Amino acid sequence: MNSCAETEFAGYNGVHIPARTFTSRLFGNTIVKLSVVIPIYNERHTLRTIIERVLAVDISLEKELVCVDDCSKDGTRDILRQLAEEFPAIKPYFQPVNRGKGAALREGFKHATGDFVIIQDADLEYDPNDYRVVLEPLLQGKADVVFGSRFLGGQAHRVLYFWHSMGNRFLTLLSNMASDLNLTDMETCYKAFRREVIQSIQLEQERFGFEPEITIKVARKRLRVYEVAISYDGRTYAEGKKIGWKDGVQALWCITKYGLTVPLSPLPKEFDEATPRALPRTSEKAAK
Repeated sequence: MNSCAETEFAGYNGVHIPARTFTSRLFGNTIVKLSVVIPIYNERHTLRTIIERVLAVDISLEKELVCVDDCSKDGTRDILRQLAEEFPAIKPYFQPVNRGKGAALREGFKHATGDFVIIQDADLEYDPNDYRVVLEPLLQGKADVVFGSRFLGGQAHRVLYFWHSMGNRFLTLLSNMASDLNLTDMETCYKAFRREVIQSIQLEQERFGFEPEITIKVARKRLRVYEVAISYDGRTYAEGKKIGWKDGVQALWCITKYGLTVPLSPLPKEFDEATPRALPRTSEKAAK
């Protein structure tokens, strides 16, 4: 273990992880910080609730909430300003014009300062209590990116639109064909990253095309991707759901575009020897 404090582990795509940082994250010798990036548009009925839920969840990490309002028209911006005055952990940013979820996320990623970054929608469909399971592969040093899947099973789900779920599965299938991943839920909101990873990826999609874009670009960079089961409390369109069939068409275009144009990064020569691996759990040691 002494040698770990004096070397660097070579990560993917030229991103290096200082060994001291890796062992500190693994064993909790330093405070680890989580950046929760929250894109917001016309969510005055749910914004305070989701902010309070994120702040309340106990994950033993320092949290910053990078909240990006995408030029809301329903009073959400005023609510966000009030919340920022109440809670020092909130970093509010305001888009001058409405550009879409992808643009809001890019702005949020730019301002994130945590060790890890997770995406949180401003509605109540995704439960921050799932942060524990989503972040675990990152905290163990096993993953660079983690997807939270609504379709893996084992967690509670509100039963809603059949064709919407079929559309999600179809888009995930096409995305898997383009990326050579075996995800079950490409369109999920809950995606978590090492901060240096997400900030190293050049993104361009303005709206919901962000989901296939980030998925394919992550895959082409040969990043370590994990997927975990999460709960889901989907809302109806009457309750404010925003994604529609046009976004599905855009997703198809993005899968085709990035599947054909994003190059595959070379595998680092030192990968096998230098990539950090999490230590086995006590139960795993005993099993051996």
